[in-house]
Amino acid sequence: MKNYKMILQYEGTRYQGWQKQVSTSNTIQGKLEDILSKMAGYPVEIQGSGRTDAGVHALRQVANFKLRDTASDKQETSERQKALPARVEAEDIRSYVNQYLPEDIRVLEVEEVPERFHSRLNAKEKIYCYRIHHAEVVDVFTRRYTYHYPQHLNLKAMRGAAKQLCGTHDFKAFCTKKKLKKSTIRTIYEIKIDECGDEIRITYRGDGFLYHMVRIMTGTLLEIGSGTREIQDIQRIFDAGIREEAGELVPGCGLALVDVIY
Repeated sequence: MKNYKMILQYEGTRYQGWQKQVSTSNTIQGKLEDILSKMAGYPVEIQGSGRTDAGVHALRQVANFKLRDTASDKQETSERQKALPARVEAEDIRSYVNQYLPEDIRVLEVEEVPERFHSRLNAKEKIYCYRIHHAEVVDVFTRRYTYHYPQHLNLKAMRGAAKQLCGTHDFKAFCTKKKLKKSTIRTIYEIKIDECGDEIRITYRGDGFLYHMVRIMTGTLLEIGSGTREIQDIQRIFDAGIREEAGELVPGCGLALVDVIY
């Protein structure tokens, strides 16, 4: 078997998230596996670096999948032989998959990697960005990629609260899954809050993120920025460790996975 690393981007507006589901075929993972399986002539599973939610976008999602070494495999199907040359090159895979993907999903790069590489387990850092449009009127051209939040925001207070979120903490209160088998301790290396015209961009860099964690942290920061919470509430939320103490879950449309670091 050969292991391939894929870097892709997608606009998540039309999809029910990354993870394939029994109830729908409208997921990023589902679309990719269908095409890769048709290309190979046998079922192919693809592993993503993380499971982005419904409506969430990705600038550089990373995934990996394995294909049989066709140079030595003597049991190739006729369908397989028609799909690709006898020896599959990474560029052939990229071209083939992009040919059949919808236009809001694109594969940027494909490369062969060591067999033990795993896109999720080997990830060291992830970077997410949440975009907030805070003008009075919704921007027609960015509405799919930003959360419209027209209230005045105190960025100084938000930045002060962001510092409290950085570091190694138990982020159980910032997760919507009530039953978690794995540790809820994560390390946030940096949270940057930048104002770009009518947009506020909050960039999160950490070793990993829990289910809905970025969206709940963003909702909490917005409540602090709008004056309905205080900076001191961050420590109280950590101490309580329950979801009800943290801020609202903001919409997925403003969130994008920016990069995965290995």
